[in-house]
Amino acid sequence: MGEHLFSMGFRDEAAGYFHKAVKLNPDYTEARENFYRVANWLVERWHFLMLNDQKRNVAYQRAIQKAVQSGCMSVLDIGTGTGILRVSLVVTETVDAGLFGEGIVESLIHAWQHLLLPPKPTSQKGSSEEFGRVIPLHAVVFGMAVECQEIRRHHRVCFNDTGGLHLNEIVTWYSPVSNESCIDDTSEPYTTERMRQVPGGYMPLTDHFQAMTIDFNNPQELEELSTRKPCRLCLPVVKEGVLDAIVAWFVLQLDEDTNLSTGPDEETCWEQAVYPVQGGLGRIVKPGNTLIVDVSCKNSYLVFHSIAILSHELKMEIEVNTISDQMGNSLASETELCDALANLQTSSEPKSNFLQCMLESSEIARLNNTQYNERFKSALDNILSTLTSMDNGVCFSQTMDDQSTDMNCENSNGQSCSDLTSDILCVLDVSEGFSILPLIAAKLRAVKVFSSLEKIQQQATLCALAESNEISKDLLEFWHNYLDDDSTLLQRPQSGKLWSVIILDAIEICGLIRQGLVEKAALARCLLRPEGRLLPQCIKIYGMLIESETLQRESAVQGKEATLGFNIAPFINQFKVPVHVFLHLSTLPHIRLSEPVELLKLDLMSLVTDELCSEIRVQVHSSGRLTAIPFWYEIYLDTDVNLNTWNDTSHWKQAAFVLDNPIQVISGDELRLKIQFHKSTISMTVNHG
Repeated sequence: MGEHLFSMGFRDEAAGYFHKAVKLNPDYTEARENFYRVANWLVERWHFLMLNDQKRNVAYQRAIQKAVQSGCMSVLDIGTGTGILRVSLVVTETVDAGLFGEGIVESLIHAWQHLLLPPKPTSQKGSSEEFGRVIPLHAVVFGMAVECQEIRRHHRVCFNDTGGLHLNEIVTWYSPVSNESCIDDTSEPYTTERMRQVPGGYMPLTDHFQAMTIDFNNPQELEELSTRKPCRLCLPVVKEGVLDAIVAWFVLQLDEDTNLSTGPDEETCWEQAVYPVQGGLGRIVKPGNTLIVDVSCKNSYLVFHSIAILSHELKMEIEVNTISDQMGNSLASETELCDALANLQTSSEPKSNFLQCMLESSEIARLNNTQYNERFKSALDNILSTLTSMDNGVCFSQTMDDQSTDMNCENSNGQSCSDLTSDILCVLDVSEGFSILPLIAAKLRAVKVFSSLEKIQQQATLCALAESNEISKDLLEFWHNYLDDDSTLLQRPQSGKLWSVIILDAIEICGLIRQGLVEKAALARCLLRPEGRLLPQCIKIYGMLIESETLQRESAVQGKEATLGFNIAPFINQFKVPVHVFLHLSTLPHIRLSEPVELLKLDLMSLVTDELCSEIRVQVHSSGRLTAIPFWYEIYLDTDVNLNTWNDTSHWKQAAFVLDNPIQVISGDELRLKIQFHKSTISMTVNHG
């Protein structure tokens, strides 16, 4: 019943049935995994971080107590329910990393119009009359320009060549996160990062600057915010580096005495807003340069756009301004500014013959993973060389001449696909998202390659890359063009003709094994030639014992004491899940308690069941509290070539199994780990002794 309700979209009701099933039979794996799945949807992990953020909670409590004690008799918390009264105090924390992204401005405009008493006039002091007010009082937005390789590799294709292919000759790549006004208004202008934990760190290129102030107790200012003219900031560069992004944060002034900062140096539940600079292979700035940045509130988002670089060679003197409301008073004359902007060093516009292709940030990161592309190239070269030598000297051209006798199907465009049924080597790539692996294979050997791309724009991009890399258009096909539905994705049009190589996407970006991998691998093996290969052939799962308070704070409300006097933990902790994803192990605060160990092995060339179990013993080398077991993968493309999902260039993140109850261990202890693999889901139990 729970699965049926979940598939229909009734997630609240499904959670109740899953929870009941787990209570009836705690060992029922499928019910437990289903409950974790729906719990992740119902209660996102940031709720636990916020409830564990004592500084945030105490600050709001102090401001609310002060307001109530001063005479506010009716209070509405926007963002946690509905309100039907007019009230004297509104409390809200509907702010995201970019301040406005959760609709705080629209909510407060409505509150001032329909729910709140009128605001207190600025001229009226010491009156006992009740007026409306909002917590927080106001906010100040700050920002800085940064160099950050981690941001760059998710939003710009950083290499001209990878895997034997040229990438940037005729294609302009960009991610959906854009700070430019020309991009679709529905796209978000920023992403988020916890900058103090970003892999590889970051380097400020400018001093931090004040970008905007907003008074939440001024209804007129709130209503005018979206139509306010963009504020132009001129920012001096203080360090040489690559301009990768503008990073923004804010300070919430809750009342006259209490504030909260979401800055990158703060221990806070908020991340920072990141506005990536796109286009080109890098825009180097140096001291003496000036960044020109426009700041506004557009479509309910804080936006930094029209970023440009003013070179010091122009000898222009523009006074730097850091307070948006006084911009006109401190800048040089309008004529001088226009002359300067006319000579800006901006990223060049795409040439008319360039093809523009938007990719998700994870897809761009995979393109930038040179190790991934080069090792696939090496494995494909080994396999195709072996398969070619086994074809008894039948050359590709002869096969193409002979294939005209077999014409039994057409693709969606009415084109003959008789070449699909010939005896030439055929490679099928069923990777998720944009993949250049088919072109890497076709560049190595004159083999027929098939991509599973569905998006027209991405198909056109792959064709353009093939042409620019001198790969015959006859060698590339898009398999979805021959399919009526996805159920026959791995099949060839002629049942008697089989694939030479099938490339499977085994690991999700978040750090988990893809759902249905074992079933897909079993089907793929049936569709391979006798000497055909799967890529990857084998996956080894590795893990280690760690102590991490950060993972505990993200998994459950901590401590036995009530949160600000309210007994919240027993209720919300029902929705905690044991496996955490999208982790950066290289920057996650933790203490290693053991060396990495192999947990489980999946042989995709022979595995016939998705039910596996292993038991291992792990030696503790450092004393501490065992709170989690992070895990990652070694992906063996063949016996000699492998990829590790935990390294500096990996586009994959890592995952971790978090214990319900930490275990105190001392150096020399031995723990027994039982690892279960069920329907692509990993679970663990730990025994001491």
